[in-house]
Amino acid sequence: MTLKITTYEPDNSLKRGYISVFAEIFNEIRKNRWLMYQLFKRDILAAYKQTFIGIFWALLLPLISVGVFIVLNSSGIFKAGDINIPYPLYAMLGLTFWQIFATGVVACSNSLVNAGSMIVKINFSKKSLVIASMGQPILSFLIQILIVIFLFMFYGITPSLTTLWLPLFLLPVLLLTIGLGFILSLINGIMRDIGNMLSVFVTFMMFLTPVLYAKPAAGALATITKYNPLYYLISIPRDIVLTGKTDELKGFFISGALSVIVFFVCIIIFHLTETRVAERV
Repeated sequence: MTLKITTYEPDNSLKRGYISVFAEIFNEIRKNRWLMYQLFKRDILAAYKQTFIGIFWALLLPLISVGVFIVLNSSGIFKAGDINIPYPLYAMLGLTFWQIFATGVVACSNSLVNAGSMIVKINFSKKSLVIASMGQPILSFLIQILIVIFLFMFYGITPSLTTLWLPLFLLPVLLLTIGLGFILSLINGIMRDIGNMLSVFVTFMMFLTPVLYAKPAAGALATITKYNPLYYLISIPRDIVLTGKTDELKGFFISGALSVIVFFVCIIIFHLTETRVAERV
């Protein structure tokens, strides 16, 4: 009689290889399409439920922000630099692109914490929560584009034909946002301080990134901008729309490659640890 010994060990997806891990991630996302859509609808309804102007908040908030900087710029307190186009259009377009990152990374980081009871009671792919959280920033982006179109018409400026490539140029910032959202949602589930700190950090980064002003030619801020990937991911798409050309393509491709790396590294980490999320959130 042959004695058979069965050894049980914890599941380790990495032993099966990264290709297997990516296949698991893709299948989970594909199988949870309906759930992500329902979560997206829930987030949209919750955000604008019982509000007086509803979805128009997506228009009002950026208008207020741009309006403040228009006043500061016209009064000489704030200098936008040499932009060669009407400042309201320049600022609104930059802020519209910036909001994808700023709103998205905050929403994704809070996705697990906001669904704490759901995570404990239901067994499902937690990646659905993070990805669905990007729905609201994307919807806000599409609404704010209407303001940008109106400003183009108001100033009689025709966007460059290269604007047709805009979705491709915005893909890196989307990947960076979701990637950071994956890892920050895990950290926020363990240390709730992250959620509060992140809003302050995103606002701070907006002032360090040439979103509402032109790239400085010299000084400490010019050095910071040179090594700031968000500058390339936000300003280059704006240049493509406004002028159809840019001198920063090298920086954009490097930042884009960094975004892809961040996305894949973070989603793998999230995939390997999400089974323990319910224990900590």
